[in-house]
Amino acid sequence: MHMADALLSPVTGGAFWIASGALIGYSAKKITEEHDVMKTPLMGVLGAFVFAAQMINFSIPGTGSSGHLGGGLLLTVLLGPYRAFITLASVLIIQCLFFADGGLLALGCNIFNLAFFPAFIAYPFIYRIIAGNAPTPGKLAAGSMMAATAGLLMGAFFVVFETLVSGITELPFSTFVLFMLPVHLAIGIIEGLVTWGVLAFVARTDPALLVPAKSSVRPRFTFALFAVLALLVGSVVSWFASSQPDGLEWSIKKVTGSAEFSPAGNPVHEALAAFQQKMAFLPDYGFKSAPESLANPESPVNAGTSLSGIVGTLSVLAVAGTAGLLLGRKRNEPKHL
Repeated sequence: MHMADALLSPVTGGAFWIASGALIGYSAKKITEEHDVMKTPLMGVLGAFVFAAQMINFSIPGTGSSGHLGGGLLLTVLLGPYRAFITLASVLIIQCLFFADGGLLALGCNIFNLAFFPAFIAYPFIYRIIAGNAPTPGKLAAGSMMAATAGLLMGAFFVVFETLVSGITELPFSTFVLFMLPVHLAIGIIEGLVTWGVLAFVARTDPALLVPAKSSVRPRFTFALFAVLALLVGSVVSWFASSQPDGLEWSIKKVTGSAEFSPAGNPVHEALAAFQQKMAFLPDYGFKSAPESLANPESPVNAGTSLSGIVGTLSVLAVAGTAGLLLGRKRNEPKHL
């Protein structure tokens, strides 16, 4: 559900850059006011895991489309909304700059759509109400499923809304909604199942992570496990991702007849596209010009994908982890009168 720049006007894209930037600043401020020494160090490793998981597109049976995890609710349950927002923003920024996944103008929209709704709407108003502070297995399942699905559907709806206010007449609002919401409902159900599975595992191994209370226990096992899984999924499992168009591309194709939607550009779009092309050294999670010796259509092994998975997970680990460390250090600094 990563939007391309072609779906947005410069005014709409700029407005959501401001909105997402303000939410990042607000989240950073709130983290410095909290006293949770356990969850902040997890920002890097959980962000790396979500980056790797987002590389795995899974097919949606009977549609000819695919989807990938958003990871917003999973991060929010484990980290809290403020750390989750900054962590997912780090993932999306690295995807955009290093891998040209999502447009540069659309970056603010992508952060808002994928991070705001699970962190600040679905988590407090759906998950917490259902699961409570000490979730039973049944409440954990219901809360995960309903909140993950709702968060993804709200983000999908806002994609359509953003094209509407951008004046993209090639994608009529009502028709676009009729395709976007059903396919993202299917993706949301799968996201809910995966979120539930991961949280159920954490409930057995590090249950303190599911309790929104202060704790001094450091979840070393969970930290190490998610770090290993991130590298494994990003470098190997990603070979087997579906090649079918994702839910957004599929919906655009159903409305316009082509997944390659490219209305007449303007100087802002062209300048940002040129900058992104220079920045992205592994576009579309592969080499810019892959050597013929590495190409083997009969094998799923892809060196470019593996390198992208490793570089991406380590980059998110560094960026989100550093953000967590800096915010934690700022929290502990004495106040001067």
